[in-house]
Amino acid sequence: MIPTIQSKLPNIGTTIFTVMSVLANEHKAINLGQGFPDYQMSEELISLVNKAMQAGHNQYVHMNGLPALREQLAEKIEGLYSTKINPDAEITITPGGTYAIYTALTTILQPGDEVIVFEPAYDSYIPNIEINGAVPVLIPLVYPDYKIDWELVKQKVTPKTKLIMLNTPHNPTGAVLGADDMVQLQQIVKGTGIFILSDEVYEHLIFDGKKHESMLRYPDLYERSFVCFSFGKVYNCTGWKLGYCVAPPELMKEFRKVHQFNCFTCNSPVQFALAEFLKQKENYLQLGAFLQQKRDCLKTMMQQTKFKVLPSYGSYFQLYSYAGITDESEKDFAIRLTKEYGVATIPTSAFYKNGEDNKVLRFCFSKNEATLEEAANRLMKL
Repeated sequence: MIPTIQSKLPNIGTTIFTVMSVLANEHKAINLGQGFPDYQMSEELISLVNKAMQAGHNQYVHMNGLPALREQLAEKIEGLYSTKINPDAEITITPGGTYAIYTALTTILQPGDEVIVFEPAYDSYIPNIEINGAVPVLIPLVYPDYKIDWELVKQKVTPKTKLIMLNTPHNPTGAVLGADDMVQLQQIVKGTGIFILSDEVYEHLIFDGKKHESMLRYPDLYERSFVCFSFGKVYNCTGWKLGYCVAPPELMKEFRKVHQFNCFTCNSPVQFALAEFLKQKENYLQLGAFLQQKRDCLKTMMQQTKFKVLPSYGSYFQLYSYAGITDESEKDFAIRLTKEYGVATIPTSAFYKNGEDNKVLRFCFSKNEATLEEAANRLMKL
């Protein structure tokens, strides 16, 4: 008798992200679907990794991450958010931001716990919750600005609410939280046992003079938070899969119990390189302006198409409405654009558990201007 697996994620199949990438390759389409750059990363950072490897830094580093890297991150956090962090007790290096999110959820959740999730949501959130036996409580962001309805949040909080998940700047919408949102959040969690998981992997990809409202700015929020970050999004090295989690000592102590039996340690030469590269603050401080230029480039060219732009204040992404073009579903239209016009995007419905369809597609603008221009030219033929 051959044993069978009782799936922990029975409703998960091939994702739309995989489908669209396969279609893009098959039809030689310009891939504006997945969130990764098509331009080169820093040659200096590559050189620093090579230098670290040549110097023999190829064995395990400390489970919590290279001390020199954690020290640089603590210095960076204090400079950005005026918050002192103990690099030994409050920072753990992880193999990517998504891993940090999964580990934080696994640290916190027990079967039957409720987790408030705002939709559209990054695709790993709900499966990560469900695989831990917890229940996602889904709250839609208010279309078309994708703001949080805090009155609805208050109604959804129950004695079973263990966690509120936040993502700013937001994937897939490009929305960002403001100071007023933080006040509302403070009021909701005050005097409760509710944790916060804040996905801030796009912290430096923020535009139009907006300020990144990190949980790290607010002591009363940080004391109950796991805050997750990504080096890949900052330094255009998404394939290196390196990130980190910041949390108060008692929370991080539990996080590391899960971490040590899952990953244990991360890529050593890359950590040595980043510890040195982080000293050059301009590399991350200038990132917002750099990506804003790309957002504006695509937006300007898309004005010559039939698409209607929706606001994006951060991330790699901008949403475009096609309601004035066709009544097709988001998935069907995205597939047709790939096959017939050679431009791959992602339907925003993929970020809703129930597939909510607002006739909106997600475009990734972290590409060379020539790539963006060619994509817009193809879409002008619609």
